[in-house]
Amino acid sequence: MITAVREPAVAGYFYPRSPEALSREISGYTAQAGEKLSALACVVPHAGYMYSGHVAGAVYGRLQLPRRFVILCPNHTGYGRPLAVMTEGAWQTPLGLAQIDHALASSLRLACPLLEEDHMAHRGEHAIEVQLPFLQVALSDFTFVPIAIGTAKYEPLQALGEAMAGVLRDQSDKVMLISSSDMNHYEPDDVTRVKDRKAIDQILALDPRGLYDVVMQESISMCGFGPTVAALTAARLLGAKSAEVIKYATSADISGDRSAVVGYAGVVIR
Repeated sequence: MITAVREPAVAGYFYPRSPEALSREISGYTAQAGEKLSALACVVPHAGYMYSGHVAGAVYGRLQLPRRFVILCPNHTGYGRPLAVMTEGAWQTPLGLAQIDHALASSLRLACPLLEEDHMAHRGEHAIEVQLPFLQVALSDFTFVPIAIGTAKYEPLQALGEAMAGVLRDQSDKVMLISSSDMNHYEPDDVTRVKDRKAIDQILALDPRGLYDVVMQESISMCGFGPTVAALTAARLLGAKSAEVIKYATSADISGDRSAVVGYAGVVIR
């Protein structure tokens, strides 16, 4: 039984409100040629679809998608707890309801005491919401666990990653980790590309501590570094051996304005 429905916060703004237009746009982004990849985790952007949908779609279009997901995002709003999860209910999008995986979310809460039940952190947050239509177009049915991360400390990120690995290892069916993150923000295109490369290199090296350190030391404004550190930590413990950049772009590739851009990376971790 659905006990609570989280209403969409950015429909008609970040992506089309019309179900037909939304499905059509996503299908255009995900119509990628190439062998389908099995993955433990991925990193995908969360800007308005006009800017980053083609990068996110390139990733989703290449993946063999399971039916269960943990989707981690940064907390842009500042509301709620540092590690915030919803363990029951569903999220509404123009394409219908996406059901929260109550059993998996409850197991994660038990495994990671730092993870707290908190609807407020998710109410106006866009970074998970924009991922759901991609999954709804690809899959007839799936469940997910939403986790918003509002801490910049390494230790809680590591603890969450270790807990996720322990819980996912015990699941009878596959669960994919999705880290929702944009890359460097609002610097010139050439600066952003250099900074993003430094962060991406650490993801490709499967090095969560290296990613954390380079983001801090190089002042890389990668909003979802926390989710990505946690996802990398879990993926390594689950046996990840490699990572691959599926697509990279900046907002300048769409807008033409290279004076202040946002970077977008689509990465698959296997």
